[in-house]
Amino acid sequence: MNIDPITRRKFIKTTGAAGVASLLANVPVVHGKHHSDKVKVGLIGLGGRGCGAGIINCAEADTNIELVAIGDLFKNHLDEAEARIKGNMELKKLPFDKIYKVNNENKFHGFDAYQKVIDSDVDLIILTTPPVFRPLHFRAAVEAGKHCFLEKPAAVDPKGVKHIIETSKMAEKKGLTVISGTQMRRGRHFLALVDQVRSGAIGAIMSGQSTRLGGALSNWREHESVRRPEWSDMEWQLRRWLFCTWSSGDFIVEQHVHNLDIVDWIMGEHPVKVIGTGGRQSRTSPAYPNVWDNISVEYEYPNGARITHLGAQMDGISGRNDLVMHGTKGQLKSSFSNASIAAKKSWEYEGPTPNPAVVEYADTLDSIRNSKAINEGAQIAQSTMTAILGRMAAYSGRALKWDWAMNASKLDLTPKEWKFGPHELREVAVPGITKLV
Repeated sequence: MNIDPITRRKFIKTTGAAGVASLLANVPVVHGKHHSDKVKVGLIGLGGRGCGAGIINCAEADTNIELVAIGDLFKNHLDEAEARIKGNMELKKLPFDKIYKVNNENKFHGFDAYQKVIDSDVDLIILTTPPVFRPLHFRAAVEAGKHCFLEKPAAVDPKGVKHIIETSKMAEKKGLTVISGTQMRRGRHFLALVDQVRSGAIGAIMSGQSTRLGGALSNWREHESVRRPEWSDMEWQLRRWLFCTWSSGDFIVEQHVHNLDIVDWIMGEHPVKVIGTGGRQSRTSPAYPNVWDNISVEYEYPNGARITHLGAQMDGISGRNDLVMHGTKGQLKSSFSNASIAAKKSWEYEGPTPNPAVVEYADTLDSIRNSKAINEGAQIAQSTMTAILGRMAAYSGRALKWDWAMNASKLDLTPKEWKFGPHELREVAVPGITKLV
């Protein structure tokens, strides 16, 4: 794979987007319309996201779809999928019998399940597997000429990010739609906020604080939280993938990419430097193989602005999820549900708030039906890399530049071979001791 060095200027050129005002004008409010032509869907990854928000939000956007093929690494997840999807659709009063058209021949499990779903008669592939698989599965789908919905994040290391960028270019040449699961890009209040910022409402942004504090996710797959004797290293780690850095990217990448995506979006570019630290105090049981539970990073952007991100996943702490940015003329505040500006001319969003997680699927289906490809591959690659950059700096305790991480780092967390058996797990990172690779 030959990839040119990724500089800041090249990345911005690659990820250039339409004006925010036009995006705001065209964001659809979902009315549950039915269309004349069905879109056939293949679902890869049958965990909580795949059987939940993945296919459910897609069906909420438009019930004139058919789920025709499903796949997962684990057979028990495959066996449980139909009942889980049915239950979730019934909660939303969605027509399960009309949408779910998966026969036994189109149910797959194992490391090659993704390819079998892709090779089925599907138009759209929804990728909700652990992030370490995203570059591999995305490439296979694009090579097969399938439209893709990529759940966030897009990778777990710089090598994977570069792979996503290259595959996105392939998708563009083929006229394929690639939508990413950073749904806040379609939040009406965020679109309006970004429009305000672009119009100069707070002047040049000089500093900011992004914060996301929440629980430890201690109930996640609780029935698989104790290792069974028959599970190999690889199987155990993939059943607990959320808590292994190599498979999830750690929580700053796996979850807080949403927050960092918003920061990059508002800033209009990615950071050039970062420094950070963190660790784990509460996630010390074997159920959490090697991820952290707290992190603090400071990103520096090309204009000199410094934006901090404080993150934690710890039970018993106060919860918070917001962003504050300070400009030369005022200040913005936002969360996942509202946005406001304090300046000479104050502003607060008061418009409609359709669910952006549904809107992103409405856009996906509309683009497929009307042959108007949308490609967000480079965009999610940038946001993913911003999160990875923060993790690399914090894990090592070393100041780090974007260009070094993208062009010189040799970090590759992907296993050399996909099979159950022995798989060494890296030690929990310790700032000042863990080395940059």
